[in-house]
Amino acid sequence: MNSRFSENLRIAISSIKAQSLRAFLTMLIIALGITALVGTLTAIDVLKGSLSSNFTSMGANTFTIRNKEFRIRIGKGGKKPQKFRAITFNEAMDFSEQFNSTGTVSVSTMASMASTLKFKSQKTNPNIQVYGVDQNYLATSGFEIEKGRNFSRLEASSGAHVVLLGHDITTTLFKKENPIGQQISVGAGKYIVIGTLKTKGSSMGFGGDKTTLLPIENVRQYFAKPNMTFTISVLSKDARIMNNTVSEAIGLFRIIRKVKIEETDNFDIIKSDSFAKALFENLKYVTIGATIIAFITLLGAAIGLMNIMLVSVTERTREIGIRKALGATKSSIRNQFLTEAIVICQLGGLLGVLFALAIGFAISFFMQSAFVMPWGWIGLGLTICFLVGLIAGIYPAIKASRLDPIEALRYE
Repeated sequence: MNSRFSENLRIAISSIKAQSLRAFLTMLIIALGITALVGTLTAIDVLKGSLSSNFTSMGANTFTIRNKEFRIRIGKGGKKPQKFRAITFNEAMDFSEQFNSTGTVSVSTMASMASTLKFKSQKTNPNIQVYGVDQNYLATSGFEIEKGRNFSRLEASSGAHVVLLGHDITTTLFKKENPIGQQISVGAGKYIVIGTLKTKGSSMGFGGDKTTLLPIENVRQYFAKPNMTFTISVLSKDARIMNNTVSEAIGLFRIIRKVKIEETDNFDIIKSDSFAKALFENLKYVTIGATIIAFITLLGAAIGLMNIMLVSVTERTREIGIRKALGATKSSIRNQFLTEAIVICQLGGLLGVLFALAIGFAISFFMQSAFVMPWGWIGLGLTICFLVGLIAGIYPAIKASRLDPIEALRYE
């Protein structure tokens, strides 16, 4: 059995070499299909890994209590917007003081969505997001200090004129100078830089490296506005009790907000992985699209391979007649052509896998994310190639095996 297989394999390779251009073009079509399938799925896996890593850096065990958005309600007068009152500073601080769960609580608020920062002759674009935060904000948001230090409790509660700068702002304002201890302008106010933040990337417009952090009491004094709402972030120390911690937080905040038993929550709970889950949900449509494109490409490759094999049967009719005259059976002729079709497909599949891995490595490199070898997708791709070779080669192989040896020997 092994000798027959090796003989069929040797003949298949010789035949492929004899029609190398046609075989290579077919392999290339197959490779493109496998690249579209395995490459896209691998790239999505890398993207998922990067997103998971980024959201983990925000605090995998973090959840946020924030003001509830407008809702539409239907009444006798038609659709009316249901308004929810803002979370006040006192409510947020009451929660921070009363929350007994093992976790870290921080209170923050948006001061400005579009501020300009200045240092000497340098200034940023007017797209800097300024937040008022307390001393626990870095822990719950996943930011890390690169230079300098964090706010102290006294600075956060007294409204000191100090500031923490995101990475992009630091590189824009301070080309060569050390930012620590320098005075900058944030809007109309003057602040001393006490720390800079490590790069984090801009996550879907939520600040990222363009973030500026001020003490929360300072923002209350100098950036005050009507209906100012505050956000509470909680970092649970143990992911296994995350749901219990969320339930405890909801119960406590309902009491603080004086929400009646029969009423629904007038605030939202957002987990740190909610955005990632939403993105993963949308990525499945990309996966479906890539799979459809790949199968269309592989269908075209299968048709092209079948055509090549039929041409090959016609060109090698005399050879088939000689082999039959020497005692070759129908099954051996059929297996020879099937082996040839499968070899072409597998070589094309291997080429496609190499292209796909190159795409995966490139995306991983540019996203600075860990690359995991997609053995599952590679196995799937090569299995599909085997099936394509089997399906595309079966008819030409059967046709070759049924040739009459006498007629085949007469063929010129």
